[in-house]
Amino acid sequence: MVHEYRSQPRLSPNSNEEDMGMLLAPRLAYFAAVARHEHVTRAAAEMGVPQSTLSRAMVRLEEDLGVALFARRGRTVSLTPAGRRFLTAAERALAEVERAADTVRADADPTAGRVAFGFLHTMGSETVPGLIRAFRVDHPRVRFTLVQNYGEAMIERLRSGELDLCLTSPVPDAPDLVGRRLDEQRLRLVVPDDHRLATRKRIRLAEAADETFVTLEPGYGLRRITDDLCAQAGFTPRVAFEGEEAETLRGLVAAGLGVALLPPPAVARPGVVELGVTSPRAVREIGVAWLDGHPDTPPVAAFKKFLLSKRGSLLPE
Repeated sequence: MVHEYRSQPRLSPNSNEEDMGMLLAPRLAYFAAVARHEHVTRAAAEMGVPQSTLSRAMVRLEEDLGVALFARRGRTVSLTPAGRRFLTAAERALAEVERAADTVRADADPTAGRVAFGFLHTMGSETVPGLIRAFRVDHPRVRFTLVQNYGEAMIERLRSGELDLCLTSPVPDAPDLVGRRLDEQRLRLVVPDDHRLATRKRIRLAEAADETFVTLEPGYGLRRITDDLCAQAGFTPRVAFEGEEAETLRGLVAAGLGVALLPPPAVARPGVVELGVTSPRAVREIGVAWLDGHPDTPPVAAFKKFLLSKRGSLLPE
């Protein structure tokens, strides 16, 4: 049997490499089976397709490539040098697809799947470890990919598909996201232990209007809350330093660089005094967020249900 081969792939003038990949991909497994058996009938039996279907697929594959991949003697075939080179790449591509399939199946396994979970830096020392420890009592084999970051960065990762869920503040309000409030956390004005206000237990935030503040960088939820609370108290904070970690700010307060509005520490830090704020009400909401309309794998659904069950009791006393 003689076949004609075009010198150029049979593609439209506007086609590109992605078009070629889409054109060839469904035929790679057929090609690899024929190459492995060097026999069309035996390959067709392995693939569970009629021999005529497999023969036509191989002819079309060669026509699309514009290259002879097989030398034919009846139903027996052998690879040409071009065919051998193409087989190496085809087997590599098929193996990669199989690995990807194994990965997504493993990630969706109800008992041993994976949850990609993001959380705020300030949730990392106590809250998140406690949550995962409690969840794993009933789900000991579920795996976690953890990302610790500020709120806006985690929302970006939710939208890109890198995260399944994130614990963040403030609770996002966007049409493509679902946000559920879980708890609230009182914020304190942290001052050096030799500060003029250090003998107080509570203050109105307006009493700190003349102070220098150390804050988180713009884009952090706690920074927005700080700016909003100061605005409600009638002033714009004078900022000496913008950082990325609440505990760094607490250390800088101890060093006398300024004061800060912060959530309670996991462990008390020497050198600072933490004052309750009576006015305005200084709290931040903590919630869980996920992409709207995206189906959950069983382990993600289980962890989401667990988080929602912690409404009102998420944070340590």
